[in-house]
Amino acid sequence: MKHTVESTKGFTLVEIMIVVVIIGLLAAMAIPAFQKVRVASQDKAVLNNARQVAAAADQYYLENGATSADPSSLIGATNYVKALNTVAGETYPVGYTQGITITITGVANARTITYAP
Repeated sequence: MKHTVESTKGFTLVEIMIVVVIIGLLAAMAIPAFQKVRVASQDKAVLNNARQVAAAADQYYLENGATSADPSSLIGATNYVKALNTVAGETYPVGYTQGITITITGVANARTITYAP
């Protein structure tokens, strides 16, 4: 009479737990780095929008001999900037005055960005 031992294939509970812990540690290190990159990207996009609006306002001032402009004069399909896409729920000023710093508030409901033209 032969005795055969059946081998069971698979992972033990300890091996699975080790893998779960390693994945958890990797995620704990990666998430803060991702958030930091995301914040920096949002801030750069908002600053770029401010630069575009400031350049549009400068062009408007030159062409019209004005010292102030409202967004409807600068932003639109037939204006200087075709569209101003928000990236983090920010709020742009309701008016622009020559030589005055542009302040964008509510960036991700937490930050304020200023741009001095």
